[in-house]
Amino acid sequence: MAKFLSRYFNAVFGLSILVVIGLVALFAPHIAPYEADRIFAGPRLSPPSAAYPFGTDALGRDMFSRVVHGARLTAYVGTIALVIGLGAGAVVGLAAGYSRTWLRGFLMRVIDLLYSFPGLLIALALVAFIGPSLENAMIAVGISTIPFFARVTYSVVIVERAKPYFDSGRVIGAGSLRLMVFYLLPNVLPALIVVGSLGFSTAILAAAGLSFLGLGAQPPAPEWGALLADGRSYMTNAPWLMIFPGLSIFLVVLAFNLVGDAMSEHFDPRQRWKR
Repeated sequence: MAKFLSRYFNAVFGLSILVVIGLVALFAPHIAPYEADRIFAGPRLSPPSAAYPFGTDALGRDMFSRVVHGARLTAYVGTIALVIGLGAGAVVGLAAGYSRTWLRGFLMRVIDLLYSFPGLLIALALVAFIGPSLENAMIAVGISTIPFFARVTYSVVIVERAKPYFDSGRVIGAGSLRLMVFYLLPNVLPALIVVGSLGFSTAILAAAGLSFLGLGAQPPAPEWGALLADGRSYMTNAPWLMIFPGLSIFLVVLAFNLVGDAMSEHFDPRQRWKR
């Protein structure tokens, strides 16, 4: 047991954080002592105490309740953005990697063009175009991650289609759809799982950044990036308004990165050898 923990300490630590935050998000209404937007639940700008562990904000709202409810919003944002980005990116990358026609060049040139721009810049442009809201931020963040997932999928497909099992599928007469779904996709999934765990943390950071800029979640939604934006005016006299939402974002991103690194090491023998 000690040997297992020493070898996979990062993965166990990251997974433990994710389990705790997942339970908090799932049972948020039962854990939080107050509703997230309840005004004057306590004194205004009260520092952390036994009654209010994370203090209160300028409207007397309990910060612990708002951070707990924000965990559910953060999980929701990350999941939807990841589904959009990973789903669309995998389809585009799989189609481009399998095709030997003009479609490959066209798709990859479009992906390369989008990939030349920072993902956050694409998300900002999309939100500015479709309007600021939490739902639009999720869509924008998801679309901004499509080029990354498409390039990863394309690279893996190019390698996999050169292997003997793919040629054997073509020899027995398997159609294009069968070759992509039953031959290539199962061998692409390990790489997608690894980059998906890292992409989740990227989506959370991007959504929090949009909310911090006022382009994501709108008041009084207790999204962690929005809580950071609300607390920046009180940074000097009420720093807890930024400390606890910022610490929550840090822990989630750290946990997903640790789990992603562990999975990358597990699926890649070269990483295990280096370790």
